[in-house]
Amino acid sequence: MVLVTGGAGYIGSHVNKLLNESGYETIVVDNLIHGHAEAVKWGRLEVVDLANIEELRSLFDKYRFETVFHFAAYAYVGESVNEPAKYYRNNVSNTINLLDVMREYNSTRIIFSSTCATYGIPQSVPIKEDAPQNPINPYGWTKLMMEQILRDYNEAYRIDYLCLRYFNAAGADPDVEIGEKHEPETHLIPLVLDAAADESKSINVYGSDYPTNDGSCIRDYIHVVDLAKAHVQAMEYLAKGNKSSCINLGNGAGVSVFEIIDAAKRVTGKDIDVKISPRRPGDPPELVGSAELAEKLLGWKPQFTDIDTIIRHAWLWHQSLSNNKT
Repeated sequence: MVLVTGGAGYIGSHVNKLLNESGYETIVVDNLIHGHAEAVKWGRLEVVDLANIEELRSLFDKYRFETVFHFAAYAYVGESVNEPAKYYRNNVSNTINLLDVMREYNSTRIIFSSTCATYGIPQSVPIKEDAPQNPINPYGWTKLMMEQILRDYNEAYRIDYLCLRYFNAAGADPDVEIGEKHEPETHLIPLVLDAAADESKSINVYGSDYPTNDGSCIRDYIHVVDLAKAHVQAMEYLAKGNKSSCINLGNGAGVSVFEIIDAAKRVTGKDIDVKISPRRPGDPPELVGSAELAEKLLGWKPQFTDIDTIIRHAWLWHQSLSNNKT
C-alpha cells in the first residue's frame, strides 16, 4: 500500500495514475483546498488535512503504508512572500506531523516533492545537486528546511528519503485523463495556451532584456509524465535499501519564454498576443538543471524532451477543459 499526499493535485495525480498502472495500490490524501477530487481516478481518496494529527493517526490505523509520496504543499512563490506564516505552517509544520505519524506506525520511506527554488539565483548552469542553496523566497526556504529535517530524521529515526528537486513541471497526461488545473494559474505554458485559445487575452513576458539569446528568461521544462516515472523509480530505489539523497529532475536543456510562445503558435496554429512587461524581482536569467545523478542512481531519463510534444499534450488537455465547459 502506498500513500500519496496531495494526490489530487497536478503532479500527485500523474504519479498516482502511474503507480496504479504499475500495479501498486494507492491511498490518496488531500484536503482539496487546491486539489481536485475528479483527478483521483485511481486508488482511493481520503479527505484529510495534515494539520490534524489525529486524522493522520486514524488513516495510519486503517492502512499500512510501505512508502509515502508527499506532494501536499503550497507552491505560489508570490503568495509565500506575502503570507509566509501560511507557508511555514503548511509546508513545514504539517510535514513534520506526517513524519511523526510515520515514525509512530513504523512507515520508514518517503519520496519528498522538493524544488529547484532551493538553489535561489544560481552561480552557474546547469545546476548540480552540490550547488549552493540560497532560496530567495519563503516557498524555497520551506522546501530547503524540509530537506534538512529529512536528513535529521534519517539520522535519528531511520526514515529513508529521496528529495526530488523539480525544475518546471509541464505538459499533461497523453491520454487526456488528467492535467494541469491551477486556480489561479501562474505557470507559463497554460497561460500561453489561454492566450492562444482566446484572442481577447494576451501573455505577459516579464523582461526582454536578459543576457540570453532572445532577451527572455530561460527555464528547464520537464514533462509531468517523466516526473511521475522518476517517482516510481525513486520508490523502487529506496525499497532496495539504497542511501537517502536529494536529486534534480529536469531535461538538462533550457527553453526561453519567447521559444515557448513560438512553440505554442506552431502547436495550436493560432496567433498569440504578447505584451512586454518589466522584469520581476528575483527572476534569474537562466535556470537549467543537471539530471546526471537521477540517471546514475535511478536509471531515469526523460522521454518527452521536445518542447512541441510537451505543449501538444498540454494543449489537448486545455481543449478538453474548454469542451467540458460548453
